[in-house]
Amino acid sequence: MDTNTIAMIILFATFMIFMVMRVPVTFSMLGACVLTALYLGPKYVSSVFLRLGDGVQSFSFLAIPFFIFAGDIMAEGGISDRLVEVANVMVGRFRGGLAYVNVIASTFFGGISGSPTADVSSLGPIEIGMMTKSGYDKDFSVATTVATATQALIIPPSHNMIIYGMAAGGLSTGKLFLAGIGPGLILCAAMCILVARITRKRGYPRGPKYTVRESLKIVSDGFLGVMTIVIILLGVCTGLFTTTESAAIACVYALFVTLFIYKSIKVKDIWRIAKRSLGTLAMILSIIAAANAFCYLMSLMQVPAKITQMLLTVSDNKYVVLILINILLLVLGCFMDVAPLILIVTPILLPVIKALGTDPVQFGIVIMMNLAVGSLTPPVGTTLFAGCAVGDISVERVTKALLPFYIVMVVALLLVTYVPVFSMTLPNLLMH
Repeated sequence: MDTNTIAMIILFATFMIFMVMRVPVTFSMLGACVLTALYLGPKYVSSVFLRLGDGVQSFSFLAIPFFIFAGDIMAEGGISDRLVEVANVMVGRFRGGLAYVNVIASTFFGGISGSPTADVSSLGPIEIGMMTKSGYDKDFSVATTVATATQALIIPPSHNMIIYGMAAGGLSTGKLFLAGIGPGLILCAAMCILVARITRKRGYPRGPKYTVRESLKIVSDGFLGVMTIVIILLGVCTGLFTTTESAAIACVYALFVTLFIYKSIKVKDIWRIAKRSLGTLAMILSIIAAANAFCYLMSLMQVPAKITQMLLTVSDNKYVVLILINILLLVLGCFMDVAPLILIVTPILLPVIKALGTDPVQFGIVIMMNLAVGSLTPPVGTTLFAGCAVGDISVERVTKALLPFYIVMVVALLLVTYVPVFSMTLPNLLMH
């Protein structure tokens, strides 16, 4: 075997060994990089460490801390309660209304937080508590909560889309955000159809009815929270301000609403929220830095080119290759968290996608939908574990209850994969 092949084996083998040993993903990637660089030669070790700093020196990444902070402010400021009430007004009166409320509320909140885990942590205690008290099975309540929370990866603004855009060579964040709206709504509709069938079969109760005056008050109260999404999308998609600027404005808006209108947080709480956001940010940026070094070594060993050649050798049929890529992403999603997986697979698979004639923006949404399923699957399903912790229920019970949701999500994934119009209509219409 030549030097590059041996180095490639060392890189991936050591990374997998570290992951199996439950070493944090940042240190798994960094450890694999250092060992591979030592094999290649001392000069490559310094190159690896230089790449760590290069990985986070991007202006676009400044949007990530602002989006995280804005999401945490809105979650802490009681926006989740108000969004649940708004959803209850919209769909609560139907049979199994609280299940619909769960889906709709997660659609709204996903657009505010951009994080499935934040969605589960914020909405989960409210939704699961309401559903179990009303006679819903706990496993179904938790399964619905965690499955619908994954919409946060797809519905803008998702900080993971920013990460993908940078990993793909600087794709337009505005286009990615717009591309996520259609698939997000498709997933929302598919979830509603599924819960409709389950709730009717099990005979779950209808929710309360509201008077016109009560409905208007609840909707007007929750409207201010939903406006966060509108501000970000309008700003980015119209070119009025950059992604980073829109994220900063979203933070200012979130602070203003929660401090002075809702009065749900105090000035002294801001530091505590900022510390929590900083912890999340540190984790994400450390992963980005390590992944950049990892990608540097992969490009040095021509891994993307070899993977492209291998996949195109299997079949020259676009649809066959796309299904193989989806299977690969679904399997990897079971073992890796969202951000590191995006950073590792994007430089590998993007040349394949371009060779097939698929738009990289559409592929970004395909990745997000694959990772949405992955976040619900053991052994590394962070959203699944968060939901089980909130609902105080075993992973096994929830995983079993999730089976119909897996099917629905995979069907939605295949639609988005093979029918570009669902994801590309809005970007093509509104941005050039």
